[in-house]
Amino acid sequence: MSEARPQPGSEMIMQWRKWDGAPHWRHECLYLGADAWGDWVGQPVGWPSARPGASMVAESPNVTLVPRAASDYALTVNRDHPRGLRIYIDLGWDVRWADDPLSVTGIDMDLDVVRRTDERGLYIDDRDEWEEHRVRYRYPPEVVAHLEGRALALEQQVGAGQAPFDDATADAWLDRLAVLGRER
Repeated sequence: MSEARPQPGSEMIMQWRKWDGAPHWRHECLYLGADAWGDWVGQPVGWPSARPGASMVAESPNVTLVPRAASDYALTVNRDHPRGLRIYIDLGWDVRWADDPLSVTGIDMDLDVVRRTDERGLYIDDRDEWEEHRVRYRYPPEVVAHLEGRALALEQQVGAGQAPFDDATADAWLDRLAVLGRER
């Protein structure tokens, strides 16, 4: 894992894969900087994300926290998302900076913690996909137990508004993205 980081405003990639190594979501991002919680990357409106069989562009500015040490999640926060999506936490495995200082990698583990600004509120998403994939990919029992517990803990932290899951922490990085970013 590289300790090197790009200059703020540098274009970079966040590349997810599945447990078996198959490619998953690839997000084109800008490096924003770091704080006590880790490194922050962002996507201005219009920046692309793609995976085999699907693609999309950012509908609203968003920032993602990559915790400092190899982690089991990445926190994404949207500003003014058209469908009320404020927080989306991808539970993962080995989420970290790659040896290339312009690349973050991680294994997508299906479970997600989501907070919307509408009546749907806060919930753990994709439990059906989690159940299917833990059998298909033969997730080790200790990984299953860890991530199921982690999802519940993250849901509680988001609900309590604990930093870095509070609005103020992410809003500061969304403001920085507005300065450094450029729409495509």
